[in-house]
Amino acid sequence: MSQAEVTQTAVVNFAPEANSVELQEIPIPDFGADEVLLEVSAVGVCGSDLHQWTADHSWPVNYPVVLGHEFAGTVHKTGSLIKNWSEGDRVVSETAAVIDLDNPMSREGRYNLDPTRKGFGYGVNGAMTRFVRVPARCLHRVPEPLPLERAALTEPCCVAFNAVVLNGEIQPGDRVVVFGPGPIGLLCAAMARLQGAEVAVVGLERDKGRLEIAERFYGCQPIVDGLDEWAMETDGLGVNGVVDAAGVSITLKKSLDIVRPGGWISKVGWGPQPLGFSLDPLVQKNIRLQGSFSHNWPIWERVIRLLTTGQLNIEPIIGGTWSLNEWHTAFETMHSGEIVKAVLTP
Repeated sequence: MSQAEVTQTAVVNFAPEANSVELQEIPIPDFGADEVLLEVSAVGVCGSDLHQWTADHSWPVNYPVVLGHEFAGTVHKTGSLIKNWSEGDRVVSETAAVIDLDNPMSREGRYNLDPTRKGFGYGVNGAMTRFVRVPARCLHRVPEPLPLERAALTEPCCVAFNAVVLNGEIQPGDRVVVFGPGPIGLLCAAMARLQGAEVAVVGLERDKGRLEIAERFYGCQPIVDGLDEWAMETDGLGVNGVVDAAGVSITLKKSLDIVRPGGWISKVGWGPQPLGFSLDPLVQKNIRLQGSFSHNWPIWERVIRLLTTGQLNIEPIIGGTWSLNEWHTAFETMHSGEIVKAVLTP
């Protein structure tokens, strides 16, 4: 067997220093009895991939590791214990590559909160390559009407669903502010609009292109300046809810300022900075501050239906598709803010 038949090209994060990402030849992985070998059709570039590339992330990484946790493809081979999957099946994979099935969180179905959980792209090898080993429990079927290139972005949509639908509290007619017009922020805004909220998306001057997407495609109010006025313009008490998808300390502080008494804040953005301000408004205003992390099986099934039916439109956030060899251009283009989301095809 030639080297080309046993190895594959992969985008590898090989060290904790900035710019420690490169194309490498790695072995095509073996897989276990309860796993499949998935042939990747498309993989989305996540902000966390960029953070590992620039080395400003706040989570542990198992170096060296193949990046990529937003992916869809076809089943190439199946393990000996696999009964419900066959070669050629169109699938999308969850991100919880390693979990403890006996952990109380896993037994409750909330394996995304298992403290021992390890995900693709930082804990184990991810999908920025041709073949990736995947536990069969992670797989979901992709309906024929949904292209695999779009199904690959199910994961960030699930993050948004969890942050807004399950960890928020929206009634039709509510006013909601979303901080951060990145992929997660825009998808959170879209989810809030699906629930009948009036939504403002807040960003910086350099985010105007992304804010235009929020306005044009999702019917949101784009805000660079004038947030306080928008938040208080109904009865002067503030908005019903805030989604912090930016992850910097100042956005959490501002969230406490603009949310109305008895309102809620769903924090989905990561950020290593210390707070540096008082949380007294959280108490005084009786605000619910809710963290939101990852997703689980029922969220994935519901989001796949939203994507398949077109109720959730992700086309506006996709800025382009690049080959695996062009990963650096894709990363740079997305990191610059020129586009919202990049997709790689092996």
